[in-house]
Amino acid sequence: MSESLDDVTVGHLKLLLSAAALGSFTLAGNAAGLSPAAVSKAIKRSEERLGVSLFVRSTRQVRLTDAGERYMAQCRTALSLIEDAERQAADEQAIPSGRLRLSLPTPYAHWRLSPKLPAFARRYPDIAVNLHISNHSVDLTGERFDLAIRGHELADSGMIARKLEDAELVIVASPDYLMQAPSLTSLGDLAMHQCIQFRLPRSGRISGWSVRDQGVVREVMTTGSIICEEDYLGGLALARAGAGIYQMYRFAVAEDLASGRLVELLPAYGGATRPFYIIYPDSVVQPARLRVLIDFLTSEVAGRPVSR
Repeated sequence: MSESLDDVTVGHLKLLLSAAALGSFTLAGNAAGLSPAAVSKAIKRSEERLGVSLFVRSTRQVRLTDAGERYMAQCRTALSLIEDAERQAADEQAIPSGRLRLSLPTPYAHWRLSPKLPAFARRYPDIAVNLHISNHSVDLTGERFDLAIRGHELADSGMIARKLEDAELVIVASPDYLMQAPSLTSLGDLAMHQCIQFRLPRSGRISGWSVRDQGVVREVMTTGSIICEEDYLGGLALARAGAGIYQMYRFAVAEDLASGRLVELLPAYGGATRPFYIIYPDSVVQPARLRVLIDFLTSEVAGRPVSR
């Protein structure tokens, strides 16, 4: 059946309808920039494919057969539906609308996107946003996500990864913990402390802490009897409660540091960062709703413009 429809295009339907409306292959050809012979040949192919005569030809004019009348009526309906679909698609591009599914890691969702999302919703009221907040990497295509924010690039060549920001890391603890803990002045002193651990969901290994030592960023492995899995924010709650030392993004603990609820440790080894990327499918035409979200994330959520 699909092979029999190879000749059915929007242009072909318009040519048939023009010939029927004008009652002339010559006039239909003039309107389409074709010769009368080309129009006649195109209509003959349709009649052979359908196995029915659409037009009665005479030396003076052409007119539709009964079968042609019925066929053309349905063609008009089909063409109208196609034109309506195209107008609707164009309207969606002109006015961003529809639903977006986002996958975000917990720290970025809570401290970066959530405070800014109301402004996005006010700016684009016709866009509905579904948030999947998890530290697990999702299959964007298979699970039908429009965009993800992750702390790593994806190897999938069918995806685009754009850096959103380099987020600074900081080592923190509560004043209550520090009151009863050994002194901490060097990286070596971490071995004497309860360092709250986080198990990476992708690899299952314990996450190292990134530090800048004499201008070089390196990873330091710490020890501790408390291990958090799945929720990166669990370690922050434990640090606030005095359970130990934790490394976290500065944007997530800025208010805690300002209020004195947490204290920054080993500032001489600070300045290490981890990247966050926007990841989305590589496609020829992006829906307007996705385009405006990407622009919003790069210009406002990370707090600074990012070049394309």
